Amino acid sequence: MQGREILVGVTGSVAAYKTAELVSRCVQAGAGVSVILTRSAVRFIGVATFEALTGRPVYVDMFEPREHFFGEHIGLARRAEVYCIAPATAHTIARLAHGFGDDLLCACALVFEGPVLVAPAMNVAMWRKPAVQRNVQRLRDDGFEVLDPEPGWLSCREEGTGRMADVERIFSAIQKALSRTAHGSPD
Repeated sequence: MQGREILVGVTGSVAAYKTAELVSRCVQAGAGVSVILTRSAVRFIGVATFEALTGRPVYVDMFEPREHFFGEHIGLARRAEVYCIAPATAHTIARLAHGFGDDLLCACALVFEGPVLVAPAMNVAMWRKPAVQRNVQRLRDDGFEVLDPEPGWLSCREEGTGRMADVERIFSAIQKALSRTAHGSPD
C-alpha cells in the first residue's frame, strides 16, 4: 500500500469506531488516507480522531473548501485510487443507489471512477428489509463492491446479521482493489 491513495467515507453508525482501526491499518501500511465524515458520523466519532490518524484534514462539509478549490468532491475523487465507505447506513446506501449527490460523501461517489467498496452496518431488521436489499443489489449492479455485514451481537442488544464486516476483511478488500488499479499494475 506504500504511496497509494485511499478515500474513506464514514456514515452515522456506532460501527464508526471500527473505521478508525481500518484507517490506522491503511496508514501503517504506507497509504495516504483522506476521510469524509457525514454530519451523522460526527455524532459517533470525532474529526480529531481521523485527523490524528491520517495527518490530514477531515472533510465534513461539501461547501467548505480546505484543499481543493475547484470542489472537494472533485479533488478528493481525483486523488484517490480506492473509495471505501465504512460503515454504510441504510440511508446512505439508498442515496448511493439512487445517485444522490447531496453531501460530500455521495458527491464523491458520483465523481469517483475507481473501485468503490461499501461495508453496510445496521440493525438486523433493517438489513432484511426488501427496500434495503433492492438498494444493495442496485449498488452491485452499478459496480460497487458490497462487503455484506456479518452476524453477531449488535449495539441494539440483538443478535443477527448487521455488524459491519471485520476490519481485516475490509482491509484485504482494499488491498485487492488497489492491486487492480492502474497504479498497482506491473510495469
